[in-house]
Amino acid sequence: MRQDSTRIVLYSHDALGLGHLRRNLALAHRLAHDLPRLTGAGVTGLLVAGLAPPADFPLPPGFDWLILPGFTKAPSGYRPRRLRDTPQSLAALRSALVATALEDFAPDLVIVDRHLYGVRRELRAPLHRLREERPEARIVLGLREVLDAPDVAAAEWRTLEDPGTLRALVDEVWVYGDQRVHDAVSSGEIPAALHDRAVFTGYLASGRALLDRERCESAQPFILTTAGGGSDGPRLLQAAAALVPPPGRRHLLVTGPQLAEADLEAVRAAARPGTEIHRCLPGLSGRIDQASAVVAMGGYNTACEVLASSTPALIVPREEPRREQLIRARALRRAGAVDVMRSAELGADALTRWAARAAGRRVSRTRLRRDGLRVAAARAAALLRLDTDTHRAPEEQPS
Repeated sequence: MRQDSTRIVLYSHDALGLGHLRRNLALAHRLAHDLPRLTGAGVTGLLVAGLAPPADFPLPPGFDWLILPGFTKAPSGYRPRRLRDTPQSLAALRSALVATALEDFAPDLVIVDRHLYGVRRELRAPLHRLREERPEARIVLGLREVLDAPDVAAAEWRTLEDPGTLRALVDEVWVYGDQRVHDAVSSGEIPAALHDRAVFTGYLASGRALLDRERCESAQPFILTTAGGGSDGPRLLQAAAALVPPPGRRHLLVTGPQLAEADLEAVRAAARPGTEIHRCLPGLSGRIDQASAVVAMGGYNTACEVLASSTPALIVPREEPRREQLIRARALRRAGAVDVMRSAELGADALTRWAARAAGRRVSRTRLRRDGLRVAAARAAALLRLDTDTHRAPEEQPS
């Protein structure tokens, strides 16, 4: 590691929704905040993303975006979001852009979110080249605490590479969750070859206030509904728009920037008096903390914002095509952290009844490990302090 500054690259493929990008952005803020104190060096970095971030996603000092031409998910697989090109050509273009960035920026640490090789294996060649040419660089795979149903996750791993090659490439696997709530190792979601690389950091929950440009205070109590990015939230949002808030409380409904315009109009048409509809609201983490109760989908980042608070929360998880949100919601309900409503139960009347019961009470979540951002920064500092003269094989590295 150079002593003038620590150079970090965080990659997310971002084919659907904002979850991967938001997770990496939260990490970037914490790394920029903690690493100078932990390592004695400044920090600069690139957030490599497959989606242009909304304007209210603030960068930490010393960081900038590298936005790749986008993929989107279709029933037949990944296809270009805007370019009139083939998926193969777009993957080759993205791979070349990432390879150039890794070569010229020369990072000390690379953190890849969720998909080790990105879309259509676009990261495979750049990462292996980085390992060969800069063996002192550290490579981390960051995983949300729930990948998917174990058989689905296992099938995805089998498409990558033999276990020995993966072990030689990845220094650590950061699992962003509490192993007592959900154990992605024992469930089989992480392959046996990487079990000893896995570090359960805790949820990336506490400390997300660094992401908020402003703290917004509300004089009137309110119920909050949020659907994350919004791309898969139309059904929840339409039902919640017709929710009758408890007496003395208004209802803030945040659709997310990716909700389709036609779906937004349907939500507006369903809204009852007392409901304010916003595509985005600044300081959403703070608003979750201030709310009398929260209704939300079960995406990772929204779950973390809920866990950082003591606000009662009802999770209405997406159940298909992936079961990730349902698995997460059930695990958090077993831990006593949230209530859960299945899609078949969803309706304005059911939401109204839950809000009336929940509004104003508090939920203690302090028993859960919620300091994943702090732990991840400490793990990064430990990796960067390792002897960098020669990259040691992961089997020889201290645990």
